[in-house]
Amino acid sequence: MKPLLLAFLLFALPFGPAFAVNPDEVLSDPALETRARAISAELRCMVCQNQSIDDSNAELAKDLRVLVRERLANGDSDEAVIDYVVSRYGEFVLLKPRFETKTLILWGMPATLLLIGAITLVVAARRRAGQAKGTPLSEDEKEKLKKLLQP
Repeated sequence: MKPLLLAFLLFALPFGPAFAVNPDEVLSDPALETRARAISAELRCMVCQNQSIDDSNAELAKDLRVLVRERLANGDSDEAVIDYVVSRYGEFVLLKPRFETKTLILWGMPATLLLIGAITLVVAARRRAGQAKGTPLSEDEKEKLKKLLQP
């Protein structure tokens, strides 16, 4: 019996997020439902914070999914729906923040850190190469080395 239960769990677990949208939330128009799913995938669940509202089972996520579908059914464009949700909950509700002046640091930081890391590696390599050369041996040191190396 345990292998059967394990097989069921292994089969059912990947489909867990697919069941977050309840059947009573689904729109009758397939085109609107597709748009609603695409918008829901871009919006963060404020309770879970690491899931989209499409994947979350939280009550707030359900309310947001219903809100998105209502706005689409009323004729709003995708951008208008997203703007409405952002105006109510702030930029944090977007899983992928917009590229604006106030988010410039957020978008520019990865490139800046890579550039700083590359410069640091180049400077360290040059320092190491300079230290490896060292100073040449004096005549006295060369004589001592010859004596040490002779059998």
